[in-house]
Amino acid sequence: MVDLAKKASDSGWIAQHRAQYLKDGEAGHLWDSSSLGGPGLLPTLLLFTIGRKTGEERIMPLIYGEVNSGYAIIASKGGFPSHPGWYHNLMAQERVKLQVKNKQFEATTRIAEGEERQKIWEQMAEIYPPYNDYQKSADERVIPVIVCERV
Repeated sequence: MVDLAKKASDSGWIAQHRAQYLKDGEAGHLWDSSSLGGPGLLPTLLLFTIGRKTGEERIMPLIYGEVNSGYAIIASKGGFPSHPGWYHNLMAQERVKLQVKNKQFEATTRIAEGEERQKIWEQMAEIYPPYNDYQKSADERVIPVIVCERV
């Protein structure tokens, strides 16, 4: 099976969104998901990781929600049965870099568990309802909820 997320991140809509965000964070911050059947404008950030196999910088635009301790992101991979590559890269690092609008900063990351995970999941599913469908189609995989906290 072709990994559509990887292909899109190299040359498709993900690559286009990333390029716009890097050029102008204010313009790239709100992503119009309606072209993919989404609910419209969604807040996004850029996640900078180092490829665990390549050692090269990787940048992914991701939908986020603000939480008490920082920013929440969801490792959904559109409901695929495996975690996205950026998640594995994130787990291999002590710190990552984030960009929210035009501000870049370092952050630590952790996986939300229990009640905290449920509360954040509900918040994120309100922002982007397809997350609930993604969880149903992800087979046995529990989609990780990641909290990014500014250093």
